[in-house]
Amino acid sequence: MELNTQRKVVLGVQHTIAMFGATVLVPLLTGLDASVALLAAGIGTLIFHVLTKLMVPVFLGSSFAFIPPIVAALNDEGFSMSATVGGIAAAGVVYAIVSVIVRFIGSDKIKRLVPPVVAGPVIVIIGITLAPVAVDMSNANWWLAILTLLVTVAAAIFMKGLWKMLPILSGAVVGYVVGAIAGEVDFDGIADADWFGLPDFTFATFEWGAIVLIAPVAFVTMIEHVGDVITNGRVVGKDFFEEPGLDRTLMGDGAATFLAGLVGGPANTTYSENTGVLAVTKVYDPAVLRIGAIVAIILGIIPKVAAVLQSIPLSVLGGLSIVLFGMIAAVGLRTLVESQVEMHKSRNLIVVAVILVLGLGTSGLENLQIGGVAISGLALAAVVGVVLNLILPADDS
Repeated sequence: MELNTQRKVVLGVQHTIAMFGATVLVPLLTGLDASVALLAAGIGTLIFHVLTKLMVPVFLGSSFAFIPPIVAALNDEGFSMSATVGGIAAAGVVYAIVSVIVRFIGSDKIKRLVPPVVAGPVIVIIGITLAPVAVDMSNANWWLAILTLLVTVAAAIFMKGLWKMLPILSGAVVGYVVGAIAGEVDFDGIADADWFGLPDFTFATFEWGAIVLIAPVAFVTMIEHVGDVITNGRVVGKDFFEEPGLDRTLMGDGAATFLAGLVGGPANTTYSENTGVLAVTKVYDPAVLRIGAIVAIILGIIPKVAAVLQSIPLSVLGGLSIVLFGMIAAVGLRTLVESQVEMHKSRNLIVVAVILVLGLGTSGLENLQIGGVAISGLALAAVVGVVLNLILPADDS
């Protein structure tokens, strides 16, 4: 169906709304600037589309996988914000290096490196290791957190059409309004904020310790990236591994993450929320997502939006996070189930078990070091899982 400009704009705004809640939640949880995150997501999405020949209908937003190492870098290791975002930018470089490698060895070999038996438990770890963050935020005001949680669940289950795709936004609005009535919202910052202006950029500096702690998480998000590209292609009915190629989608994701890190934004990743919008609307025109990206850029240069986001009660974010982080873990389980991973095989049990124990067991350690080098437990679990899957015999029963 041919879409006129007005309809494309409306559909583009819808994509912005779908990615908005999760994209701004990451900076709010880590101390990064929400406006920078929106601006970086919008520009990063446009860069991704250019590098993928304007073919892939993908929207990039803030990556949750980087929350643990960012928090560890700032709070446990004592790195500055500029050094921390330098680590994020370095993650983009890791993407670029892998992209070049994929270019030469081919996409099919990468598919074999991260089968569902590896991808599933890694995604589970991402959700579960974030669970304490959700509980800590909810502890600020449990009744408000539970109200937000219930509204979010009700919207996801009982609402229809577009609203069914916006449970996070629904929960946030109701939680914010009720919180404001209960005196939980400070409006002073909103009143003082300008209507237009550039966000508060934090320009990256590069310190080896922060790079080693944060950049390896790119290997984890690459696993997510492969799954998202496959899913997106299935929805659209095209094989994006073949054209424009996994090397180009990885380069697009990496370039967006590098830019975001340079200016103080969170790492970007492909968003399954927007793939869901594609499935519902059956409108696959990549130009619609580019319109959504432009809308995100516009929101990023309105300081009042950032002030409103900063005023959201911590307990409201906690209620949203219970659902969001839990759903991430549930997606990992769904990956194992839908892919029919043969869990009666000892080799598959071992791969899953080792990934879970390494990922979950190291999540509470403040200083995980191997050979004197700090490393994310999530990255360690993913790498060990990939290696085990490669070396264990496939015909084991």
